[in-house]
Amino acid sequence: MRLGTRRSKLAMAQSGQIAQAVRELTGRAVELVEITTYGDTSREHLAQIGGTGVFVTALRDALLSGEVDFAVHSLKDLPTTQPEELALAAVPPREDPRDALVARDGLTLDRLPRGARVGTGSPRRMAQLNAYARSHGLQIETVPIRGNVDTRIGYVRSGELDAVVLAAAGLSRIGRSDEVTEFLSVDFVLPAPGQGALAIECPASNADLVAALAELDDPYTRAAVTAERALLAALEAGCSAPVGALADLSGEGQVVNEMRLRGVVGTTDGATLVQLSTTGPVPTSHGDAVALGRELASEMLAKGAAGLMGERVL
Repeated sequence: MRLGTRRSKLAMAQSGQIAQAVRELTGRAVELVEITTYGDTSREHLAQIGGTGVFVTALRDALLSGEVDFAVHSLKDLPTTQPEELALAAVPPREDPRDALVARDGLTLDRLPRGARVGTGSPRRMAQLNAYARSHGLQIETVPIRGNVDTRIGYVRSGELDAVVLAAAGLSRIGRSDEVTEFLSVDFVLPAPGQGALAIECPASNADLVAALAELDDPYTRAAVTAERALLAALEAGCSAPVGALADLSGEGQVVNEMRLRGVVGTTDGATLVQLSTTGPVPTSHGDAVALGRELASEMLAKGAAGLMGERVL
């Protein structure tokens, strides 16, 4: 079987893990097919090129043309609308959804020097980092950056930046968690919807493959990310918008019976944030998870969230 993947070190690591799981599950050989996406070749910042789908479209085209049999994406890169011709066959168990700080001299966020330059390519991170700094008397400058993990951490190593913020899951998957100087609490930096989760996609017409890949699905992770992505969709925002969301599952002992969904939208300078949460029973269907996300989105819109997302630069 041919597994379509982006060429980056992180994408190859993620796809390699899924390939091994599929080999063990099916007993079939799995070959990685490297595909270059627009997001990999463009040098523009993600907020400028729109973010939505830039890492996904080429992989989906390869699926639809029969060039590959299935593909692995970082779930946070997927547009919120699922094409009918493709099935989201599995969402495996999620890794750590948090953001992570990699700073010089082992520093944490609170100990960064006055005027510290903190690099991130995400308006969502900028909004929340700047809001945290404002409320804690810190003075930082958020600097837009692009590039793979090596490039971003390189800015810190070279002294060009004091710190960068990256997804903890990505660092874990390429074996670089030991470089993290602080895992940022979700109480003050909510991750991107779906962060830390992977998506396995294949043609909807291949029922046997859909059924085989479904064995890798984790229903709790799927319910959580479905609610988060429904929030994002209801805000009519793309994956480059300053929107954070996280669904936590909780319960008594071994019984998981409650889901708390938190959402945030903010201006990138951190001056204004709309941050709300809602709690309900664990969704037992796709529709229930979507309803939870939409409910919170409507409350956020009523509090003025729409005015904070700005116009996307085309």
